[in-house]
Amino acid sequence: MKTKEKKQKEEKETARALCKDPQCPNHGNLKSRGRMFEGIVIKKFPRRILIEFERMVYARKYERYYKSKTKIHARLPSCMEKEINLGDLIKVQECRPLSKIIHFVVIEKVKGTKKTIGEKAK
Repeated sequence: MKTKEKKQKEEKETARALCKDPQCPNHGNLKSRGRMFEGIVIKKFPRRILIEFERMVYARKYERYYKSKTKIHARLPSCMEKEINLGDLIKVQECRPLSKIIHFVVIEKVKGTKKTIGEKAK
C-alpha cells in the first residue's frame, strides 16, 4: 500500500517538475485570487475544462428557493491534464481573464471517479 502511494507522489512530482506552462498557478506566473468553486467536470478540452455545480437561488416573488446550475470554463494546466477526467470533483479559483470565456484556473482535484471496465455509467 505504501509503495503505491510513494510511486504516485513521485509521479506527481516529476510531472510538476516538467511543467513549463506559463499559465499554471503552481509553476507559472499566473496568480489566482478571488472566488473558489467546487464542481464536476462535464467536458474536457485540450487546455480547458467545463465544470458544473448546483446552487440555491432565492425567488423573492414566491418567497422560495430553487436550484440553479452554473457552468464555468477553467484553464487546465499541463501538469494536471492526466490526473483530471470526466466526472471528477475539482476545485477552481478565479484569476485574471485568460480569454473571452476563461476566468478561472484549476487548483486541485478533490475527488475522482472510480470506474471499472464492466461498470455502467449512471
